[in-house]
Amino acid sequence: MGSCISTQGVRTRKRSRSKNYKPSTPRGHEPARRSSVTARPLNVVSGPSPGNIFDKYQFGKELGRGEFGVTHRIVDVESGEAFACKTIAKTKLRTEIDVQDVRREVQIMRHLPQHPNIVAFKEAYEDKDAVYLVMELCEGGELFDRIVAKGHYTERAAADVAKTILEVCKVPHTPPPFS
Repeated sequence: MGSCISTQGVRTRKRSRSKNYKPSTPRGHEPARRSSVTARPLNVVSGPSPGNIFDKYQFGKELGRGEFGVTHRIVDVESGEAFACKTIAKTKLRTEIDVQDVRREVQIMRHLPQHPNIVAFKEAYEDKDAVYLVMELCEGGELFDRIVAKGHYTERAAADVAKTILEVCKVPHTPPPFS
């Protein structure tokens, strides 16, 4: 989600300071700027699941990290079933485009059909600090790690992997059958 290119908006240059210069506040601890307008809470997900995710699920080990969030293994407190939860901190959503990317991700996941090679979306939660996307837990690891561990693939094995990837790419573009 978002841009993978970062540009610096302001040129930085060194300034010479006198020996007696002391900053008024420690670096990184600038006081918050006051605004006459109070910030409204950011609502990212339309129709989030009701309640508090921490009442329904117990969070476990970290599975991975991305640009916007962290994925944890979670367990449903009532059923004991394991899932994955992608937690996206709202502080990371700095622009409207970032917010739209998360909304689009949830919308796409909600509308994808069941497929053995596509992660199944379960539900989304939201509180004042983050958005939580609960989905099927895939414990097979990442394809890249498998390729590195195997060292090399035969043409047949590589063709099978490529075929699976192309079949998955085809799914969202295939119209549903007539009923």
